[in-house]
Amino acid sequence: MFKRVISQIKEMTGNTILKYTAYELKGENKMEIFDLMDLAVQGYENRQVNVFYQNDLFKTRVIVLEVGGKIPECQMDSYVMFYVVKGEVLLKKNDETSVLKENQVFITEPARLSMKSEIGARLLGVQIKAQE
Repeated sequence: MFKRVISQIKEMTGNTILKYTAYELKGENKMEIFDLMDLAVQGYENRQVNVFYQNDLFKTRVIVLEVGGKIPECQMDSYVMFYVVKGEVLLKKNDETSVLKENQVFITEPARLSMKSEIGARLLGVQIKAQE
Protein backbone atom coordinates (compact mmCIF):
# COMPACT_ATOMS: atom_id res chain seq x y z
CA MET A 1 0.00 0.00 0.00
CA PHE A 2 2.35 2.73 1.20
CA LYS A 3 6.04 2.39 0.86
CA ARG A 4 7.83 4.51 3.44
CA VAL A 5 11.09 5.95 2.29
CA ILE A 6 13.23 7.74 4.83
CA SER A 7 15.92 10.04 3.55
CA GLN A 8 18.12 12.40 5.47
CA ILE A 9 19.14 15.65 3.91
CA LYS A 10 22.08 17.06 5.76
CA GLU A 11 22.32 20.80 5.45
CA MET A 12 24.70 22.46 7.83
CA THR A 13 23.71 25.83 9.18
CA GLY A 14 25.51 26.24 12.43
CA ASN A 15 25.12 22.83 14.05
CA THR A 16 21.63 22.12 12.73
CA ILE A 17 21.07 18.97 10.69
CA LEU A 18 17.66 18.75 9.01
CA LYS A 19 15.82 15.43 8.75
CA TYR A 20 12.99 14.87 6.31
CA THR A 21 10.74 11.88 5.88
CA ALA A 22 9.29 11.28 2.45
CA TYR A 23 6.43 8.93 1.57
CA GLU A 24 5.97 7.24 -1.78
CA LEU A 25 2.32 6.69 -2.61
CA LYS A 26 0.92 4.12 -5.00
CA GLY A 27 -2.20 5.77 -6.41
CA GLU A 28 -3.72 6.60 -3.01
CA ASN A 29 -3.89 9.71 -0.86
CA LYS A 30 -2.22 9.32 2.51
CA MET A 31 -3.19 11.19 5.63
CA GLU A 32 -0.17 13.11 6.93
CA ILE A 33 0.20 14.09 10.57
CA PHE A 34 2.89 16.57 11.62
CA ASP A 35 4.22 16.92 15.17
CA LEU A 36 4.81 20.67 15.57
CA MET A 37 7.13 20.13 18.53
CA ASP A 38 9.25 17.55 16.70
CA LEU A 39 9.83 19.25 13.34
CA ALA A 40 13.40 20.48 12.88
CA VAL A 41 13.61 24.23 12.26
CA GLN A 42 16.15 26.90 11.44
CA GLY A 43 16.24 30.61 12.20
CA TYR A 44 14.50 33.44 10.39
CA GLU A 45 17.33 33.83 7.86
CA ASN A 46 16.70 30.26 6.60
CA ARG A 47 12.93 30.21 7.19
CA GLN A 48 12.19 28.67 3.79
CA VAL A 49 13.39 25.28 5.11
CA ASN A 50 10.80 25.45 7.93
CA VAL A 51 7.94 25.01 5.43
CA PHE A 52 6.57 21.52 5.98
CA TYR A 53 3.54 21.65 3.69
CA GLN A 54 2.70 23.80 0.68
CA ASN A 55 0.26 23.77 -2.22
CA ASP A 56 -1.24 26.34 -4.61
CA LEU A 57 -3.52 27.81 -1.92
CA PHE A 58 -1.53 27.84 1.31
CA LYS A 59 1.84 27.32 2.96
CA THR A 60 2.53 26.06 6.51
CA ARG A 61 5.71 26.45 8.52
CA VAL A 62 7.02 26.17 12.05
CA ILE A 63 8.42 29.40 13.45
CA VAL A 64 10.81 29.34 16.40
CA LEU A 65 11.92 32.51 18.13
CA GLU A 66 14.66 32.17 20.71
CA VAL A 67 14.66 34.38 23.82
CA GLY A 68 14.79 37.95 22.50
CA GLY A 69 14.19 36.72 18.93
CA LYS A 70 12.19 38.68 16.39
CA ILE A 71 10.78 38.74 12.89
CA PRO A 72 11.21 42.15 11.28
CA GLU A 73 8.23 44.03 9.87
CA CYS A 74 7.10 42.83 6.47
CA GLN A 75 4.10 43.45 4.24
CA MET A 76 2.16 40.19 3.85
CA ASP A 77 0.11 39.96 0.66
CA SER A 78 -1.63 36.83 1.91
CA TYR A 79 -3.98 36.05 4.78
CA VAL A 80 -1.94 34.85 7.77
CA MET A 81 -2.64 32.68 10.79
CA PHE A 82 -0.28 32.22 13.75
CA TYR A 83 -0.94 29.61 16.45
CA VAL A 84 1.36 29.67 19.49
CA VAL A 85 2.33 26.11 20.41
CA LYS A 86 4.71 27.16 23.18
CA GLY A 87 5.77 30.48 24.74
CA GLU A 88 4.43 33.88 23.72
CA VAL A 89 5.10 36.68 21.27
CA LEU A 90 4.44 40.39 21.03
CA LEU A 91 2.68 40.67 17.68
CA LYS A 92 2.34 43.86 15.68
CA LYS A 93 -0.24 44.27 12.89
CA ASN A 94 -0.02 47.61 11.10
CA ASP A 95 -0.20 50.06 14.07
CA GLU A 96 -1.74 47.65 16.62
CA THR A 97 0.23 45.55 19.12
CA SER A 98 -0.91 42.62 21.25
CA VAL A 99 0.49 39.65 23.15
CA LEU A 100 -0.25 36.25 21.64
CA LYS A 101 0.07 33.48 24.24
CA GLU A 102 0.33 29.70 24.21
CA ASN A 103 -2.76 28.03 22.69
CA GLN A 104 -3.99 31.31 21.16
CA VAL A 105 -4.44 31.92 17.46
CA PHE A 106 -4.25 35.12 15.40
CA ILE A 107 -5.82 35.40 11.93
CA THR A 108 -5.54 38.45 9.68
CA GLU A 109 -6.13 39.72 6.19
CA PRO A 110 -3.05 41.00 4.29
CA ALA A 111 -1.21 43.48 6.55
CA ARG A 112 2.18 44.69 7.81
CA LEU A 113 3.30 42.21 10.47
CA SER A 114 6.19 41.76 12.87
CA MET A 115 6.77 39.86 16.10
CA LYS A 116 9.25 39.39 18.90
CA SER A 117 9.51 37.16 21.93
CA GLU A 118 11.09 37.97 25.27
CA ILE A 119 10.76 34.37 26.57
CA GLY A 120 11.01 32.38 23.32
CA ALA A 121 8.20 30.83 21.30
CA ARG A 122 7.25 28.07 18.87
CA LEU A 123 4.41 28.82 16.44
CA LEU A 124 2.55 27.37 13.53
CA GLY A 125 2.37 29.89 10.70
CA VAL A 126 -0.07 29.54 7.80
CA GLN A 127 -0.14 31.81 4.74
CA ILE A 128 -3.32 31.64 2.65
CA LYS A 129 -3.28 33.26 -0.77
CA ALA A 130 -5.66 36.17 -1.23
CA GLN A 131 -8.09 35.76 -4.09
CA GLU A 132 -7.29 37.85 -7.14
